[in-house]
Order: sequence, then C-alpha cells, then structure tokens
Amino acid sequence: MSRTLRCLHLSSILSIFLSLSAMLACNSGSKSMQNAPQAGGGSANQLIGAGSTFINPIMTRWVSDFTAGHSGVQINYQSIGSGGGIQQLKQGLVDFGASDAALDDDKLKEMPALVQIPESAGPVCITYNLPDLKEPLKLSAKSLAGIFLGTIKTWQDPELRKDNPGAKLPNTAIIVSHRSDGSGTTNIFTTYLAKVSPEWQKKVGKGISVSWPVGIGGKGSEGVTGVVKQTPGGIGYVELTYAKENNLPVAQIRNQAGNWVEPSADGTTAAINAFADQLAKDVRTPIVDPPASAKDAYPIAGLTFLLVPKEPKSAEKGKLLKDFIEYIVTQGQQQAEALYYAKLPDALQQQDQTLLSQGSAQAMNTTKP
Repeated sequence: MSRTLRCLHLSSILSIFLSLSAMLACNSGSKSMQNAPQAGGGSANQLIGAGSTFINPIMTRWVSDFTAGHSGVQINYQSIGSGGGIQQLKQGLVDFGASDAALDDDKLKEMPALVQIPESAGPVCITYNLPDLKEPLKLSAKSLAGIFLGTIKTWQDPELRKDNPGAKLPNTAIIVSHRSDGSGTTNIFTTYLAKVSPEWQKKVGKGISVSWPVGIGGKGSEGVTGVVKQTPGGIGYVELTYAKENNLPVAQIRNQAGNWVEPSADGTTAAINAFADQLAKDVRTPIVDPPASAKDAYPIAGLTFLLVPKEPKSAEKGKLLKDFIEYIVTQGQQQAEALYYAKLPDALQQQDQTLLSQGSAQAMNTTKP
C-alpha cells in the first residue's frame, strides 16, 4: 500500500471514530437529560419546599415526624430565606414555599394562584454580645429604633442607660448586624420598627429587604448569629431558636403595657390573641406591638405562612401536600413550644383548615391539564 493510500486509510478510520464518539456522547447526553430531575418534578412521593429560615428548626422536625409515619415519602425543605422561597415558587421550581411575610394583593398578582396558610408563629429576638452585662439587656421601642437607625451609636447612650439603670454597659461602639438577604424575619422586625417609630417609617420603611442605615449584613439567621457571636458590642435580630442554640442572650423589650418582656412562645401566643378579631378577617394581619391590654405579649412576633399553589404538579403530589399541611396545622403544633415557637390557637388552626379546604383541596385533587 502506498504512503498516500495509507494516509487516506488512517484518515477514514479517524473520521469514523470521531463520528461514533460524537454519536455516543450525544446519546449519553440525551439519556442524562432524560434522567435529570426537572424543576418541580420528581415522583409523586416527593415534595420540595423552600423559603423562611425562621421556621427551619420546626420544619425540620415536622418533615422528620411526618415522613417517619409515611413510608417512601421524601420532603426536602431548603432554608434559603423568604425572598428566595417566593422567587422559586414563582418560577415553579418548588412544590410549596414558606414566608414570614404574607403576600399582599399586589404581590399575589405576580404569583401563580396560591393560598396562604399560617402554620407557625414565633418571636424575633434581639441578641447581643456584651460579656460584662450580667442581667438581660432592656430596650424600649425608642432605643431599639435609634440603634438600627444609627442615631444611638454607643452603649453608654442616655437612652440605653435610662432603659438599664445601674447596668454595666461598656463605653464602646454599637455594632449592628442585619440580614443581607430577602427575609421574612426582616419583614417582621421592620414592620415593628415602622409601627413604633415615625422616623423609621419615613426613612426606611418595612419589607423583606430594606436599605439599612447602618450595620453589617449576614446571610440568613445563621449569618447574623455568627456576626453577633464574634463581635463584642454586637447586636442583631434573629429567631429565638438560633439565639438559644448559640448560647446568646436575648433582650427584654418593653411592650405597650409598659412591661419588659422576654421573647417566648407564651408571649407570642398573647400577641396572636390580642389580634384575634383582625386575624379572623384577614390572616395576614401583623401581630407586632400589641395593644396595652395584652400585658404579657411580646411585641416583636410574627406568623409564618405556607404558600401553596392551587394547581399542584399532579393529583398525587397535591394529595401528599394537603396531607402534610393538615399534619402541620394540627398534630404538628404539639412540637412547637419545645422549639420556642408558639402553638397556634385552636381558632387559628380551624381557620387554617378552612383555608386549605376552600382554597386548595379541590385543586389538590385535580390533575393539571
């Protein structure tokens, strides 16, 4: 065989080899795409949820208990913040969302048809890093707003000394920490500040994300907890569970009755009860800064909402999601107080079941066209 023919022969073999390789790669890629889980898909026994970090501790318990009693069921909850959960639900990437900020009518117009179901409640606590302070820090609404506005800059400020007579407060700067991500916890806290401080309402406002006047951002409740824990003179807002797990102290907040109240499940229940009439008309009613008649109410508390699409991915998924939510708002409430959440009052539990049946039960048992 001549040299020219040998080269042509080798060239043909190489061409065939490359063609076969390309075909195999293409087929392999097609199979990989076929086997890859699709957004919001998965088997009928799988649910994916995302959102609030506020409820992550209790949601973890609910998922564990529910799946233990339902063989083959898998529920994956991603604690990415209320804002992230809302966006993933909007894009159809999850089967349900969770938010500490109820969606108003304008936001609902941007979302797929859904029902909002209150499923837990808890206090947003103010945690701090003051090693030499032996008694709980006390903060009035005026002092707290001043700290996060940046008008109260040191721990020796007259307002803080008035709140804490005789307390050993350091003569150092206050280092504020706040959430850097979209957060329902931020919504609860800023809703409180906007209600008690006209200056805050005018300059900052309320929402899951705001333009903070001062402070260091932390991602998630874990991030804020970490900043405070590592920063002498630090102060931030987190869920009570995160403060407890990290052995951080929590401040007493003065309520409208003039009482200094620590964050607790009982104080949150008192706040819910103070707004019972309003909640009966609209479950989205904020429960911050209850009236003076609620003497034991903790003033910075909020409800968290499950965001449930009215059109599930399938009838089977809809049934499973309905069963899971029914468990959460009934039997699951028994787990709440052990994890520093408030057990929903009976009236609100019944209201939840009405919302579930009226807003989603029919859709959950109807296959999407």
